[in-house]
Amino acid sequence: MVGPWAIQANHVRYKRLRLGIFLIVFLVTCAASVAIGEPLENKNIPACDPDNGGLILSEGFCAFIVADEIGRPRHIDVSDSGDIYVRNHRVRGRGRGETEDYGILALRDTNGDGRADIIEGFDEKFGTGLELRNEYLYVSTSTEIYRYRLAPGQLLPAGQPELIISEFPEQRGHADKAFAFDDGGNLFVNVGAPSNACMQQARTAGSVGLDPCPQLERQASIWRFDADQIGQRQVNDGYQYVKGIRNIVGIAWDSESQGLYAVQHGRDSLSTLFGSYFSAEESAELPSEELFLLNDSDNFGWPYCYYDHFRNQRILAPEYGGDGDSVGQCGQYKTPLIAFPGHWGPNDLLFYTGDHFPARYREGVFVVFHGSWNRAPLEQRGYKIVFAPKVAGEFTGEWESFADGFSGVSPLVSPRDALHRPAGIAQGPDGSIYVTDDSGGRVWRILYIG
Repeated sequence: MVGPWAIQANHVRYKRLRLGIFLIVFLVTCAASVAIGEPLENKNIPACDPDNGGLILSEGFCAFIVADEIGRPRHIDVSDSGDIYVRNHRVRGRGRGETEDYGILALRDTNGDGRADIIEGFDEKFGTGLELRNEYLYVSTSTEIYRYRLAPGQLLPAGQPELIISEFPEQRGHADKAFAFDDGGNLFVNVGAPSNACMQQARTAGSVGLDPCPQLERQASIWRFDADQIGQRQVNDGYQYVKGIRNIVGIAWDSESQGLYAVQHGRDSLSTLFGSYFSAEESAELPSEELFLLNDSDNFGWPYCYYDHFRNQRILAPEYGGDGDSVGQCGQYKTPLIAFPGHWGPNDLLFYTGDHFPARYREGVFVVFHGSWNRAPLEQRGYKIVFAPKVAGEFTGEWESFADGFSGVSPLVSPRDALHRPAGIAQGPDGSIYVTDDSGGRVWRILYIG
């Protein structure tokens, strides 16, 4: 027979066992939280996918899928409350419910697992540019910039949009309007060149270039506007800030250096248009994709010149008398901070300002490469996110792979075979980053786990 003292002792041992198990679980949980980083403290930390959602990441990082098959999401931004807004490029014919029929998608996580359990669509216009500023959501089409007011706590706007800028030229090529804000109330908008190289006969072998190129008057340039003034028009109210840029999809303001930066899509078809000067292999690697610092009145030389990262200099375009070696007039034009391999398709930039990632990522820029389409007979490249570091406030010219594996195919011969193509990047309020994919319709979130 067991006495009362024995029952009490067993009860004490049981309580101690429970306390020990609780302490072990508590310590493991705290250790995991500390490994994630201070910005995520006191929050439910989402679990990353075992395969990181198909991504190959730098050491110490993991990822999970926030949403999948939601259309063709391009640029993305995240509110202070964690709501996600993405710009849908155009109707894809597939998606989650009816969201593929809308130009803007709003995503919200209501249970803390990091996945979007509410996905709503609004706006019937499609495009690329999207950015939150104060209480507004700014978006672009090929000819306009407009904004919606977002009430606190509301996922969707209640009222009609306000038209900020209109009367950009109608064009088929390079029509998307990427844009960025500085810290002084200015709005900078890319107006892409509607051609490859301003040829007299577009994309015709041997055709010479127009000189002067009339597209430089309103296109092939970045224009500056008032970020808050309603009813502006490009020519009447805008200011041509820089020119000689073929097309910009990635543009961003860096508050740390107080600078405006952009990445250019270089020209195409050197070998098919001027095969006597360029081999197919040379044309696959040239010209460079370029990271620019944009200052007032800069000229980067398009269409007269292109940049060759093997020679580290601007080269005279064959449409204007170049032969692949001649420099000609090109020494007068501004050169890039970094020259990336040709035809990688840079589509977005992010200057990281959070504390969740290691400190080194606050000194540099993330560049999203959408991937190439015209590198035949070589393998297609790009389809990744790279990080370009700074040292003592200056870009080194080097870069490293940060996130890869988007295409899901190796070797990748045709871009049609790629499963995913990264398009947009944004920083969340906790310091994690979000990445969109306009091929599979996916959104990832990337965390640092130490």
